[in-house]
Amino acid sequence: MSNIVRAGFMPLLDCAPLVVAAARGFADAEGLELVISRETSWATVRDRLAVRHLDVAHILAPMPIAANLGLGPLSSPLIVPMALGFGGNTVTVSNAIWNELAAAGAHADFDAVTTATAMAALVEKRARAGEPRLVFAIVHPHSAHHYELAYWLASPGVLPGRDVGLIVVPPSLADAALAAGHIDGFCAGEPWGSVAVAQGTGRIVTTKAHIWRSSPEKVLGVRTDWAEADHARLDALVRTVYRAALWCDDPANLPALAELLSRPEYIAQPAEVLLPGLSRRLVSADGVVRAVPDLLTFAGRAATFPWISHALWLYTQMVRWQQAPFSLDALRIARETYRPDLNRRALEPLGAMLPSESAKIEGALAKETPVGAPGGKLLLGPDGFFDGQVFDPEHAVAYLAGLGFTPAGEGSANAAGKF
Repeated sequence: MSNIVRAGFMPLLDCAPLVVAAARGFADAEGLELVISRETSWATVRDRLAVRHLDVAHILAPMPIAANLGLGPLSSPLIVPMALGFGGNTVTVSNAIWNELAAAGAHADFDAVTTATAMAALVEKRARAGEPRLVFAIVHPHSAHHYELAYWLASPGVLPGRDVGLIVVPPSLADAALAAGHIDGFCAGEPWGSVAVAQGTGRIVTTKAHIWRSSPEKVLGVRTDWAEADHARLDALVRTVYRAALWCDDPANLPALAELLSRPEYIAQPAEVLLPGLSRRLVSADGVVRAVPDLLTFAGRAATFPWISHALWLYTQMVRWQQAPFSLDALRIARETYRPDLNRRALEPLGAMLPSESAKIEGALAKETPVGAPGGKLLLGPDGFFDGQVFDPEHAVAYLAGLGFTPAGEGSANAAGKF
C-alpha cells in the first residue's frame, strides 16, 4: 500500500495538528508522506472526500455523521478515529449590534447567559418595531457552529429560522461579510472572530467554551474504504496527528506554531492575529484582554478522543433542527461513525492516557475530574453546558423531549429512550 496520505484542511487554528504533522516531521517519523491541501469551503472538503481526491480531512465534527446518514449530496462513508481538539469558535457581531446588546444588558466578559438574554431582548425589540430580522452566518448546516449557536439562541426563546436568519458563509469570508453589512454576526472558528476585532468591524460576544465547555469541534474524517484498506497505515496516521496535537498544546511551542500557521499556504493571517486564540486570551467587546482557559484545547483532557456521546449529542441536534428524522437505526449509525476502538488500537502502544469508557454523560463535570484510564488517572472536564443541562447518551429520546421536541416514528414509544 502507498504511504502517501492526502489530507484537506480549512484555514482555522484547529487545523494545526494536521499542519504540524506534515511540516515538522511527525508524519516522516511514522513512515508517512502527508500531503495537505488548503480547501475553500466545508462543502468542498465533503465533495473531495466523496470523489476520492482526499483520503482524510480536518472536518466538522457532525459532517461524517451526516454523510453516513445520507443527509447531503455526494455523501460517502466516513469514520472518525480521532478528534482534533475541543473548542475554538467565537460568536462575533457587528459593532452596531454590540452597542444594542450592551444597552440590553449584555456583559463584555463573554458570559453566555447575559448575552443570550440581551439577544432575546434585541430580537423582540426589532420585531415590535417592524425591523428586519438579524442574520447570522454559520459555516455549514451540519456544523457544531450551527448547533451551538442555535442552542445558545434557543435558550431564551430565540428560534433560528423564525426569529433570526441563518446563512452559510465559509469561515475565511465571515469577517468580510460582516464588514460589508451582509450579516449581523457569525459563529466561526478562530482566528476569524479575532480578525474582525483586529479590523475594527466586530466584537466577540461569547465563545464555544462559554456555551459548552470541552465540546467537540473538528475531527479527523477518514474515508471508510481508505481506512479498511490498510490498518497499519491508519494507525500510523492517528499516532502522527496525536503527537502533533501534543506539540501544539505545549505553551513553549506557541510562538513557532503561530508563525507556522500564519504562512500563506495555511491561514495567511499575521501571527499576532492568531495569538489571541492560540494563547486563549481574547479581546472582549470593551477592549479588555480576557483569559478563556477552555477556548481551544488540542490534546489535553482527552481532546483527541472520539467520544461516542459527542456523536450522539450531535445527532440529537440534527433531529432537533429538523435536518434528520429520529430513529434507533440513525442513532446506531451516529454511534458507529465515531471509533474509539480504532483510537485505542493506534495509541495504546504509545502508553497514551485514554479513557476506559467510550461515552460519558455530557455536562456533568463542573471541574477537572480524575477518571480511570489504563495505566493511571486521566483528567476530564469541565464540560458543562451554559444552561446547566446534561446529556445522557443512553436516553436520547428523553433528552430531546426535555428540549421540547418529541421524536415521531421508530423508537419514540420506547419509554426510557435507551439506546
